[in-house]
Amino acid sequence: MFRRLGLFVIPITLSVAADAAEVSFHREIRPVLERACQGCHQPNTKSSGLDLTTFAALEAGGKRGVPVKRGAPADSLLVKYLTGEAKPRMPLGQPALPDSDIDLFRRWIAEGAKDDSPAESAAAQGPVRYTQAPVITALTFSPDGSSIAVSAYREILLSPVAGNAPPRRLMGKSDRLLSLAFSRDGSLLVAGGGTPAQFGEVQVWDARAGKQLQSVTLTSDTVFGASFSPDASLVAVGAADNTVRILDAKSGKELHKMGAHENWVLGTLFSTDGKKVVSVGRDRAAKLTNTATGAFLENVNLLRGELAAVARHPQKDIVVIGGEDRVPYIYMMDRPKNMKIADDTTLIRQLERQGGPIAALAWSPDGKYIAVGGASPEVTVYDAESGARVSACKGHSAGIYALAWSPDSKTLATGGFDGQVRLYQAATGNMSREFVPVPLETSGVAR
Repeated sequence: MFRRLGLFVIPITLSVAADAAEVSFHREIRPVLERACQGCHQPNTKSSGLDLTTFAALEAGGKRGVPVKRGAPADSLLVKYLTGEAKPRMPLGQPALPDSDIDLFRRWIAEGAKDDSPAESAAAQGPVRYTQAPVITALTFSPDGSSIAVSAYREILLSPVAGNAPPRRLMGKSDRLLSLAFSRDGSLLVAGGGTPAQFGEVQVWDARAGKQLQSVTLTSDTVFGASFSPDASLVAVGAADNTVRILDAKSGKELHKMGAHENWVLGTLFSTDGKKVVSVGRDRAAKLTNTATGAFLENVNLLRGELAAVARHPQKDIVVIGGEDRVPYIYMMDRPKNMKIADDTTLIRQLERQGGPIAALAWSPDGKYIAVGGASPEVTVYDAESGARVSACKGHSAGIYALAWSPDSKTLATGGFDGQVRLYQAATGNMSREFVPVPLETSGVAR
């Protein structure tokens, strides 16, 4: 959904090996590891004690020893397991790698198994310099309403709503931050994202101190729809490997990996009591999962188009979902026992068809309004009880990917393709302020 909406448009220049004749770990070896090996050998699963998500982790080895012996491919465990000389042959339960891939590993090891990975930390590289506003993929108000957290390139910017001070910059390693959420008390901020085709990451921040508490790497692609449980003890995210992950927010440990979806999972949120998670994705389903066990419970909705967004009533287990068919649907999360599974008997109402596919939904904290944004450069606001249109928020030049309500439900913040944050009076649709959240320069490296 996001790529179709033009979300990933910022060019990235990667360093390359000095000698073009040599095999590059970053450009050639790493993608094979991501595709074939990291499903089992990542920080949260670490089969046989082996993590293959970074060069340093590969070099450290696992329970069976160090996988690579520089200059000696025939003596390297990595080659032995890939060829089947050592049992079981890897990747476990999957087709053997093509001979061309195995020969690539042999050449890389024979050449000294060099690491040419670019630096991962944005903090280590210094502040990003912007000559144009980056696409905004996520934003959220702080619970006290004083600031807005906004996604940018490898960082989160905490901008005062009043615009009376420069933003605080929280820099991490993910190129893309696709979702942001505060804990109810405002002490924690979670971000979900990653670097496309490389890794997914969940970041947990001490929002007041601006200190990163957790950086958890998941999967070989970005993660989506990060959300806190009501008590902020758990974090849920969706992933491009068709899974939903539940993590312990304090330790970063993965508690559950749920595979009920059949395509990318783009949104998650918890029930009011935190005992269930509802998730939506490209397989068209809104799926309900038991938080404590990770067990799939049921589909909430009748399947229609691909889903990209979900929002919940602040006090009730009622959700609004939307995606490619342009219609927001409001459903009860829980299905009475006498109802059929995956029919539309839990549908409360549907809102009017939008001007384009839906990418963002937000339910106001007072429960009165639902905001809808997406490919159309207009955000519509509806009365959640009646479904009547309340206002239309105009001013964007292209698609909207992020929506957030102020704590008093009077102000709606929007962001998207044009890189501008706009604040609207929800009842009228009048814009009260617009700004670029990043510091812009007239020269430097464009991001």
